Amino acid sequence: MQTKKIIRQLAAEEGISVGVFEKNYKAGRIAIMKSRLSKRRAVAVGKDLSVKINANIGLSPLASDWKTEIKKLDAAVQYGADAVMDLSCGKDFLRVLKKVLERSTIPVGTVPAYHLFSKYKRPSPAAFFEVIEEQLALGVDFVTVHCGVTRESLNYLKKHPRLGGVVSRGGGLIFGWMQDTGWENPLYSDFGRLVKIAAKYNAVLSLGDGLRPGSISDANDYLQILELKTLGKLFLKARRGGVDAMIEGPGHIPLSQIEKVVKDEKKLCHGAPFYVLGPLVTDAAAGFDHITSAIGGALAASYGADFLCYVTPAEHLGLPDADDVRLGVIASRVAAHAADVSRGRPAALKRDKAVSRARFRLDWQGMKKNLLFPEVIKAGHLSRKVCTMCGDFCPIEQTRRIMKKIVK
Repeated sequence: MQTKKIIRQLAAEEGISVGVFEKNYKAGRIAIMKSRLSKRRAVAVGKDLSVKINANIGLSPLASDWKTEIKKLDAAVQYGADAVMDLSCGKDFLRVLKKVLERSTIPVGTVPAYHLFSKYKRPSPAAFFEVIEEQLALGVDFVTVHCGVTRESLNYLKKHPRLGGVVSRGGGLIFGWMQDTGWENPLYSDFGRLVKIAAKYNAVLSLGDGLRPGSISDANDYLQILELKTLGKLFLKARRGGVDAMIEGPGHIPLSQIEKVVKDEKKLCHGAPFYVLGPLVTDAAAGFDHITSAIGGALAASYGADFLCYVTPAEHLGLPDADDVRLGVIASRVAAHAADVSRGRPAALKRDKAVSRARFRLDWQGMKKNLLFPEVIKAGHLSRKVCTMCGDFCPIEQTRRIMKKIVK
């Protein structure tokens, strides 16, 4: 659990009273990402707070190097990500993670399963926990742990195949391990051990959705709900152990089912912060999935999702580069802000009103001051009153002229 000082600081940043923040935090409806070992800034997600976004970076066994990943980190921070996850796997994963932890000013998360299966072909149950502690000892702020992937769900999947199968990399690795060994997932069967490790470092457990649908045809199926129920029970165990936790969610979900997804999570997981990947609202937009994700993310957050994991244009195609990261963060920030407006967040409403006021005044400096991405205002805008879209036919200029006459 976090200190009173951090709670007061975060409440002030969010524009809510310390009492409201503390009440939600003690009830588990807020999670604070800041390891006991971290000097990075604390970030809170959850009830009555602004919607936050996460950017994923990390090398694959086939591509990239640590310098490229640092460029991606810099792009994510520059364009406004609230947290970053290093999803590196392969032989150089630990070097990349250390570089990211040294450079990042925002909370850093990982998926320790990638480290585990990069290090061992057939890890022992004890190795699952050793790898998690190794990463937390470096100062990682939050970890995705696929605790809801169980033998029960594996057996069901084998009898009832999905159209999209299992698309979670961590979930798939653990499924394969269970199939090969015949054992239960130790992150589920020995969850109490995981809670003790997380408590030691004041790290957040992000309870991963290893069974998220990878096709809208699988959305809200039996396996997705089974995992959600399991995670809800584990969330309560984490809270009893003094550990902040959040629930990860889908995935590929049609627009018509997003409200149900959010309401199910809040009900089955006792109001826990909801961290969603997208959701992606169509399977057919590869190359532009930062847009499909932003559409789903805005809607999910308007219904109560708390934390959006960005998706880049490279999703379903390959490893993203720094420009993909930039575009993914931009799209996700727009979605988060749109949701904050929908939820009536005073700061978001104030910002939109300030932009509109400046726009009506043809005040380019005022617009630049309040836009989410002020760099879009160029020197050419500042050197003239109207833009090149309408010129002398500018409707705002005409309205201003009419209103001046009425006032006179």
